[in-house]
Amino acid sequence: MVFRRHRADNTIPYIYYMQQNRITTLFGIQYPIIQAGMIWASGWRLAAAVSNAGGLGIIGAGSMYPDVLRAHIQACKSATNKPFGVNVPLLYPDTGQLMQLIIEEKVPIVFTSAGSPKTWTATLKQAGITVVQVVSSTALALKSEAAGVDAIVAEGFEAGGHNGREETTTMVLIPAVAAQLRIPLIAAGGIASGKAMAAAFALGAEGVQVGSRFVATPEASVHHLFKQAVVAAGEGDTILALKKLTPVRLLKNNFYDAIKKAEDSGADIDTLKTLLGRARAKAGMFEGNMQDGELEIGQVSALIKDIKPAADVVLEIWTEFIAATQQLGRLFT
Repeated sequence: MVFRRHRADNTIPYIYYMQQNRITTLFGIQYPIIQAGMIWASGWRLAAAVSNAGGLGIIGAGSMYPDVLRAHIQACKSATNKPFGVNVPLLYPDTGQLMQLIIEEKVPIVFTSAGSPKTWTATLKQAGITVVQVVSSTALALKSEAAGVDAIVAEGFEAGGHNGREETTTMVLIPAVAAQLRIPLIAAGGIASGKAMAAAFALGAEGVQVGSRFVATPEASVHHLFKQAVVAAGEGDTILALKKLTPVRLLKNNFYDAIKKAEDSGADIDTLKTLLGRARAKAGMFEGNMQDGELEIGQVSALIKDIKPAADVVLEIWTEFIAATQQLGRLFT
């Protein structure tokens, strides 16, 4: 992969590919930086901003009814002429409706997660859609490859939101998957900087998926109090909980304390479901209930110190990635 630097003016560095890799070619994007499709955070404004900046913006369908998703897709089309995608968690009952409208709206790229890749991959590919599956283990990566997906996101234990039961960290997961996978690999989990991106590439990834860093942007659709909580988070302020249901990484608050108390006392699945209730994530991340809401974010929130435009995040990650790779190259010369 060859890179070149130039300045369009005397202040802002622009860095671009002279030769693309498999991820940029697959998606038709400038930089191998993918914005994660996060519930309540990844609406059309964030997706369009990232795509316009040269990455791949993703609309998060997990928190959307079909009519809401259609509106976001159409708004994103109006806001960018660059490729964008939709992330669809396969655990919701209206998945079929979501997939049908995605096909009708001719969305070019779909990321699927939290379910079997065999269910929708063939249907989506017949419609000309590029399909990417998010996994948390090598076994799931290989099953997804066999199902015909075009690329894999391997997401480590550090990631926010719903997580794998294996609790495998990104540093271990990425090289394990890369050693056996033939299709392109995207690394996720704990990546919010160009240095982390360089580490992921060293481990065998050809792109990165970034979630938590894009939560702390003006374009993210979450509540401003949640963004401030992300910026204020420190080491140890997130933890994986609700392992008997679907594991999810949360910021600590009153809701988390109640979950921990219940889990420590041996609460069964039904008790945890009752405690979780409905719309808990919406209450926290979207409506700003910082104490009793579900606040999903990754461990890397401890390294996020400001709220800045999504385009600045893309350029910052890419610029730091180039600098990091060049610095490594100079260590033994």
